[in-house]
Amino acid sequence: MKTLPVCVGLLLMLFTWTVCVWADRRRQKRAWIIDSFTIEEENPGPYPYILGKIELNQSYLVRYQLKGQGVDLEPKGILNIDKKGNVLVYGKVDFENKQGIKVLRSTFEAKDKSNDEVDTRLGVHIQILDINDHAPKFQESVYEVTVDESHSQGKTVVTVLASDEDDSRTNNGTFDLTIKSVTPTPDNVKFYIQQQKDVNQQQQQFGKVYFNGCLNYEKAQKYTILVQAKDKGEKIQLSSTSTVIVNILDKNNNLPEFSGKTGPGKVNERETGVEVLRLQVTDKDTRGSEAWKAKYTIHGDKKEQFKIETDPKTNEGILTVVKQMDYEEQTYKNLSISVQNELPYFSCKVKKQVENAKWEVDVIPQNSGMSVENLYNTIPVTIYVEDVNDPPVFIPPVKHVHIMENIAAGTSLTTFTAKDMDGSHTNTFKFVKGEDIDGWITVDAKTGRVSTNKILDRESPFGINSTYRATLYAVDDGVPSLTGTGTLFIHLNDQNDNAPMLEVNTVNMCLDTEPTVANITAVDLDLHPYSSPFNYELLGDVKDKWRVEPTDGTTVSLVKEHSVYSGHHLLQIKISDQQGLSSIQNLSVTVCNCSIAPDCHVRMTRMAQMGPLAAWIVVLTVLIFIAMCLMVLLISCKAERKMIEMDNGIGCLIKTNTENPGTDCMVISSHNPQ
Repeated sequence: MKTLPVCVGLLLMLFTWTVCVWADRRRQKRAWIIDSFTIEEENPGPYPYILGKIELNQSYLVRYQLKGQGVDLEPKGILNIDKKGNVLVYGKVDFENKQGIKVLRSTFEAKDKSNDEVDTRLGVHIQILDINDHAPKFQESVYEVTVDESHSQGKTVVTVLASDEDDSRTNNGTFDLTIKSVTPTPDNVKFYIQQQKDVNQQQQQFGKVYFNGCLNYEKAQKYTILVQAKDKGEKIQLSSTSTVIVNILDKNNNLPEFSGKTGPGKVNERETGVEVLRLQVTDKDTRGSEAWKAKYTIHGDKKEQFKIETDPKTNEGILTVVKQMDYEEQTYKNLSISVQNELPYFSCKVKKQVENAKWEVDVIPQNSGMSVENLYNTIPVTIYVEDVNDPPVFIPPVKHVHIMENIAAGTSLTTFTAKDMDGSHTNTFKFVKGEDIDGWITVDAKTGRVSTNKILDRESPFGINSTYRATLYAVDDGVPSLTGTGTLFIHLNDQNDNAPMLEVNTVNMCLDTEPTVANITAVDLDLHPYSSPFNYELLGDVKDKWRVEPTDGTTVSLVKEHSVYSGHHLLQIKISDQQGLSSIQNLSVTVCNCSIAPDCHVRMTRMAQMGPLAAWIVVLTVLIFIAMCLMVLLISCKAERKMIEMDNGIGCLIKTNTENPGTDCMVISSHNPQ
């Protein structure tokens, strides 16, 4: 009985070992086993071909299956597997495919045919191998750039960019940049290129073009450079080119040089704005450019009597006189004129060509201790001054005379002196009165003596601030005759020749029970001390009626007492200046009751203004009345004519010499009718 538990235990142990072995075997069937192959891009076939075989040690029947990239995923239809485990290739692959796939990742499965369960699963990696099927390519087929001919050696001229789509980790994707040709072939400059990889794009490389030496526009205005990019493929090397066009911009590396001069080289004295010389220059730089345009400078002209300008068409320097020159002071003027360009000058010359290094060059002004101004071309010129008839010159040209006003006519004021400055033209001249707007002066034609023509009044409206201005001319007898001008200022001292007068001689005042006041002001044309303050004095019967407060001043108050009645009042006022010169002025005062009619002053003034007119109307009316009475009287005294009746008797005429007093009245007939 004791052996039964032992047997059971042994059976349990055997079962456990069997289960573990089976489980371990099952785990081995499902384990991942990685296998890898390589495939070269663009393989020409024929297809399909065997890429490789997946080996399995199996004692039972299995079925193989392949899926993933190259099979049922892009790029589809490239790979498959047969029943023997051979991996077959059915088409080309491209290393530079759009998807950027460099490794085809697929899965291999072996299934048990009895139950279709996966017995083995493998990860299969197929690496695509690059071949040299792409040449390096430039970003641009043509690069064009413009640089100054003063561009320094060692500075970048232009940068090109090239790339290769092949694998940059192999020689197929690695390339060199070189300069294949330069047209025209230069002797003063050498172009070279330096390349560097783009840190962001391994397939790209930059190429910077430089040069050694000196550019010269006059030797070449343009360089055409052929740049090549060539890879390092082992089986075949591919390449491409790009054209770099370098245009040279002309700068000022040629100084202008004087080639001649034209023009009279002389000027008449006192002439301005006259062109006296034209200076010609030559310049090898491009015509019309700033490097060609000349700029001239005059030296030795301290008085700035000349100016020089550039003719924009011919580039000539035009020398012109801008300030008058005097033959008596100088008969000629020596000048020197330098020329440069509008653009600063530079120069570059190759001293030595050094292999694989910068050349030795001499550059002005950068590396030269020489002043650029010392390089400018200079030409001496002489301008001759020709003598012409000079006008007489007053010495001095302006005179001031101070006199008292009211001096008698004919009083001598001053004598002007003039001189003929000509050295070769000797002329005589006479003095003539010029501007004298109020006829104050006379001038002696021979001596130049100036006298008063009338009594001079400081208060004249033709004087300004007590000063009168007149001019004189000295006229020579040259052909043509010339005139010099002198100016006389007459300053008049004041005299007390004007009495003060009322500024306004009418005053309006209101009737009131209290004294009322109005201001009165006097003026005097004389200056201090012959003017204000004035003394005012009322004349006539003004006691307890009118008074002035204060009695001294320029403006004082006229006080009306309450006893003055309404109406028009004429007052006389004596006004005296500080020296006692006085005048008696009439002051018309209108007084009215302003409380009844505020505009009474206006109405009374109008009535006062109508007084003379009313008097004339009355006189005219009386005259008309008298004329009418006379007419009536004349009509009533006219004799009435009647027919004399004749009787039947014999009548006779009686002669008589008796004359009795007659009458201007009607005569009564002595005949009595029967």
